[in-house]
Amino acid sequence: MTLNFEHRSAAHCEAGVVSNLLNFYGIQLSEPMIFGIGAGLYFINMPFVPFKGNMSKFSFRTLPGGIFVHAMKNLQVKVSMKKRFFNEEKAMKEVDNLLAQGIPVGNGVGLYFLPYTPIRIHFNAHHLCVVGKEGYEYTISDPTVSTIQKLSYDTLKKVRFSKGMFAPKGKMYWVKEKPSSSPDLHTAIMNGLKTTCKNMIGTPIFAIGIRGIVSLSRQIRKLEARYGEQDALIFLATLLQSMEEFGTGGAGFRFLYSAFLYETAEILNKPEFKDFATEMNNIGDLWRQFALECGRKFKKRNEESYDQLADRLLEISAKEKEFFVALRKYIKTACKK
Repeated sequence: MTLNFEHRSAAHCEAGVVSNLLNFYGIQLSEPMIFGIGAGLYFINMPFVPFKGNMSKFSFRTLPGGIFVHAMKNLQVKVSMKKRFFNEEKAMKEVDNLLAQGIPVGNGVGLYFLPYTPIRIHFNAHHLCVVGKEGYEYTISDPTVSTIQKLSYDTLKKVRFSKGMFAPKGKMYWVKEKPSSSPDLHTAIMNGLKTTCKNMIGTPIFAIGIRGIVSLSRQIRKLEARYGEQDALIFLATLLQSMEEFGTGGAGFRFLYSAFLYETAEILNKPEFKDFATEMNNIGDLWRQFALECGRKFKKRNEESYDQLADRLLEISAKEKEFFVALRKYIKTACKK
């Protein structure tokens, strides 16, 4: 049995899964709109976490599952989620039971053992949707690939219970009740905007949001003195992977958020949001240039110092602070329903 589920590709796995799930139930919202309503844009730098072999030291998005939770809450869609299982077979039976009821099931999985992707890194914050089963083979909609995929019972179980940091432990989520009416997009968008502004400029924690970017700048300035030449380059490589190889990272998430703001301008008939979209796109370009210079530094193809890289991050942090301060002010004064 395979559900009549439309598979659509996306730049980011979780936002893509949520968008496709809602589309199954008749709510057609784009991936950028889900990303914005779900307050996916974020930054955290965890200096207390070792950087060697650990790309989770930096994150440019909220915790895995956060986009689903925030987006569905803001859209007032009733959902269910099971965050962990202690029995793997029971976890598989729960997916089967939901499929038998015609319900597609989102899953948090480890990326390493997925046979259809060439990426072989232990990353446990990937998302896909199970949309069918024939015998011992499951039909999978993974928005980061272009076509529907097949996974065996054993492989799906293995990726659902992948080990390591952020181990998914069988995590699964689904829409509990088909929405009876169209969502209130104005309220959903406003809630998403407010949460993102709070996450980026409204937290006193030094590791989160703009403060986190500044703290990362300080670390980069002292990298070589603290770790030596080789380990300093490994630090940059780890950061570069977080920015460019997982999800859509630093620049990519800014471009995704820019698309959300552009759509917001059309939906709310507020052309000022297009100006915000343009500025966020410019900030994305700064992140992309920073990533490029980190790559050149790692490959020893340029003369840019760690101080210069740190200065680039300070410029980004200043631009993002200015952006979110202005955005917060605008939604408070001009976007009342």
